[in-house]
Amino acid sequence: MPVSALDVISPAIEHCKQQLFRPFRLGQWTRLAFVGLLAGELGSGGSCSFQVPPIPHQSQGSDHFLSSAFSISGMAAGELAVLITLLVVGALVIFTGLLYLNSMMRFVLFDSVVTRECRILQSWARRTRPGFRYFLWQIAFILIAWLILCVFVGIPIVMAIGFEWFKYPSQHTVGLILGGITLFFFLLGYFLVTLTVAVMTKDFVVPQMALENIGAVEAWRNLLNMMKAEKWSYAGYIGVKVVLAIAAGILVGIVSIIAVLILGIPFGGMAAIAILAGEAAGVGWNIVTIGVAVTVGLILLAIILYLVCLISVPVVVFFPAYALYFFAARYARLRDVLYLPVIPSQPLPPPLFPQSPGTVG
Repeated sequence: MPVSALDVISPAIEHCKQQLFRPFRLGQWTRLAFVGLLAGELGSGGSCSFQVPPIPHQSQGSDHFLSSAFSISGMAAGELAVLITLLVVGALVIFTGLLYLNSMMRFVLFDSVVTRECRILQSWARRTRPGFRYFLWQIAFILIAWLILCVFVGIPIVMAIGFEWFKYPSQHTVGLILGGITLFFFLLGYFLVTLTVAVMTKDFVVPQMALENIGAVEAWRNLLNMMKAEKWSYAGYIGVKVVLAIAAGILVGIVSIIAVLILGIPFGGMAAIAILAGEAAGVGWNIVTIGVAVTVGLILLAIILYLVCLISVPVVVFFPAYALYFFAARYARLRDVLYLPVIPSQPLPPPLFPQSPGTVG
């Protein structure tokens, strides 16, 4: 019998207690923090932060400034083009690599929550195929989202520039105001829709891809058929999850600030004492002292980030568990796997379908 979004909060909390505190294992917390960070679950409150960079706006003044700056530095137009090309290609390579890691770690996190044990290498090896399919889905989703944004936002802005609305705003006040209001509500709806699709994909499509060895499109088709019979249940799930994400974000933020202050006060005091002692001994700032200070600062930053990641681990486990318990009441395959008696040291169950190495899907 399907349960509501409120009914699965308690099972998800109990799941977190069993996985994280019975017993407490620092190694598993560290692995879950790493997986949650790369899967996009860390600190997100279980949501998916789908961000679209702002549309670049060029002006004659900025072009003149940039051309002057590069002419002063002696950089030729060809060198500038090569530099820009290298930066764009490098950014695309890094983004693609991070997106692939995100796709794979989403399935590692799924296995970690279902089995209550985080085994990164083992999950990675058995989830290569669905992870790559999810990676292709994310690329297609981003490209389509960008295309929609360029068509419905970029073209009207270019047309307004062509008609010189921004050059003579006083002559086009009504058009600019109406256009601005329309653009605001379109962007609001656009971000809500893209965010909802991304969240539903990682919460309800990924489990189907993992358990049935199907692609994202087929999994979405199955999900839409499920949602037809329970539109309000899924809508309630999104609403409850938003409230829980806000509450979790506030709680994690407060605890993180307190922990950082507790850690930072003694380190700050020791740093101040070291600086005063160095000044008293006549040691000034040079390459060596600056290098030492930067190294110590980076170590402290790494410790703080590690601490914040550990604090966020309960959120990393709770929200996937919350989604799985809600979906398990509507998806028999997931229910059969999720409610199996799990021994922490047992290996992962074999895939339901054998994978052929040459097939990507």
